[in-house]
Amino acid sequence: MDDTELRTAIVTELHAVAPEVDVDGLVDTRPLRRQVDLDSLDWLRFLVGLHERLQVDIPEADYPQLASLADLMGYLRARI
Repeated sequence: MDDTELRTAIVTELHAVAPEVDVDGLVDTRPLRRQVDLDSLDWLRFLVGLHERLQVDIPEADYPQLASLADLMGYLRARI
């Protein structure tokens, strides 16, 4: 899976949880939850969706490492 496919998968899962999000306006290095105003339950649904789509385990202990879109990309890329 290349970076474009990975970003598309992330954005698709984000859009499933928060359809109102303008995905074209996302800044890769800014905290994602702040950009899209996700509460903790939506954030959890988003991460579970990524787990199911990509078949990558994301332990709760790793959640703090996943602040930005760039963080998510690096984390997932290393585990796919």
